[in-house]
Amino acid sequence: MTVEQTYPTPDETTLRNSDLRSLMGMLQSQHTEKLDFVAPAANIRAEEGLIVVNGSEAELTEDGVTQVNGTYRPTSTFLNGLAGKLQVPVGYLKKIHAERPDLFDANVNGWLQGARAKTRLRNGRHELIREGFPGMDRSFLMRTFQGTDGPGLGRAFLSEHYKMLDNLDALMAMLDGVRKAGVEIDIRGCDLTESRMYVRIRAQEIKAYAPTLLKGYRSPFTGATGDENPTVFAGFVISNSEVGGGAYTIAPQLVVQVCDNGMTITKDIRKEVHRGGLLADGLIRWSDETRRKEIDLVRAKTTDAVKTFLDVDYVTRTIEALEHTATKPLNGAADKVVRTVGKKLAFSEDQIAGILDHFIAGGQRTAGGVMQAVTSYAQIIRETGSADTANEVEAQGIRAMELAAA
Repeated sequence: MTVEQTYPTPDETTLRNSDLRSLMGMLQSQHTEKLDFVAPAANIRAEEGLIVVNGSEAELTEDGVTQVNGTYRPTSTFLNGLAGKLQVPVGYLKKIHAERPDLFDANVNGWLQGARAKTRLRNGRHELIREGFPGMDRSFLMRTFQGTDGPGLGRAFLSEHYKMLDNLDALMAMLDGVRKAGVEIDIRGCDLTESRMYVRIRAQEIKAYAPTLLKGYRSPFTGATGDENPTVFAGFVISNSEVGGGAYTIAPQLVVQVCDNGMTITKDIRKEVHRGGLLADGLIRWSDETRRKEIDLVRAKTTDAVKTFLDVDYVTRTIEALEHTATKPLNGAADKVVRTVGKKLAFSEDQIAGILDHFIAGGQRTAGGVMQAVTSYAQIIRETGSADTANEVEAQGIRAMELAAA
């Protein structure tokens, strides 16, 4: 099979450290291209590294006849889901997809539609039986972007029990929840990756001073000091995945004015897991009532979280709780401590080296200095690398401090 590959490129479906207007525009544009459907394993096959769906009936929608049969290029997130559902190693599946599409086709088609021989002892005799593979006799939810004159984009391969909360709905519900809470905010930045949306929020009117927490700290970006600029703002990060990458979450943060480091308070994170009832085969059309229920739930949770997290007392209490650990001196040479902490948190060698550079530049020779180094280096990752990785590293800041103080 030869196809013209006109599917969207990563630059057309992702954003890095962008503004709210750009994020909203991309989500609205993507919303019109979405095609979600449930297909049985018998209707799905791999061909030349692409995913082909056949045998599903076209359906009449408000926009005319919608056809889910077609060809889709699997993203990395799609391959993660496919490997999980077929119970095969994801690293192997991605390797053969990239290097040996013929093996990819054979593996996927075999696990979805083949059968294996097995012997069993019965009445004193060995007999041959055929046993289905993990994907057989099942249906799967595929989230895609429709292709134009060529393959579409296979965004996710999910359970037929998946409950939807699209990024656009999550964003609108979050903004409405903030409005209902009556707190002025500003958007520090937005990321949209293949797997998740992130919106970083700060409330500059909700602040406290943290001279002990920031004593001796110097921004690696500007050289400004925490001693002269000890202000910490309330904030939080909302994130959501519409492709099986995790729950809708609201993570409170303390945002340091002098360097814009975000210290994530992981113990207070609130989540809404995406799991719902069984979805029938065919095109998925989410009713206004279903969407409204999900949006109302997110709005209520966000309003409650904003009232809790964007509060001077919450910020003050959190600063006081951090100071006891943050002020502890390092128990050993800085490079050894940072390397040990980095390995325990599964940071890469490059990340450990970058964090050490930021620790030295920050000048704060304490456990709190390790936390600041982790969160400031996360900003570098966000600018130059993966936004998912940046958010994962940033969320480990306080844990890094705790390990450095141990």
